[in-house]
Amino acid sequence: MSTETDTGNFTLTRTFALSPERLWHVMTDATMRGTWNAPGPDMVLEAEKEDFRVGGQETHHCGPAEAPEFTVDTRWYRIDAPQDAVFTETVHAEGATMATTLVTYRLTPQDTGTRLDVAVAVSSFVGPEGLDEFQAGWEGGLTNLEALAAKLSA
Repeated sequence: MSTETDTGNFTLTRTFALSPERLWHVMTDATMRGTWNAPGPDMVLEAEKEDFRVGGQETHHCGPAEAPEFTVDTRWYRIDAPQDAVFTETVHAEGATMATTLVTYRLTPQDTGTRLDVAVAVSSFVGPEGLDEFQAGWEGGLTNLEALAAKLSA
């Protein structure tokens, strides 16, 4: 494991055929998040503790469906439905803290749907490869969100 903190940031943008209010619900409801936020098809995101409010803290387990190995602690700092939300996530595995991220959701009405920008700042404690893994995880989650939104808008 790296003894240094590696930092990076990225912004991902997607457009959905859902209203901001409907997309907001899909993105912030704990049950709905569990259906799209795991990064891959054989992975899960299971809620242990849910507390979606400013100052709320949540705990999820994420990873392979047969043995989710990551614990994700989330703290909500700003919730302005249905425009934006800001939160941190700290990821732990095998007794070590792997990374902390600062995430901002911004939803903007666009035509008959919504533009979503997800800005993520990462501090990786496991080396620079952690930065790429977090971006790949978010891209996988948003791909799942696109598929779910397409079903909901049909």
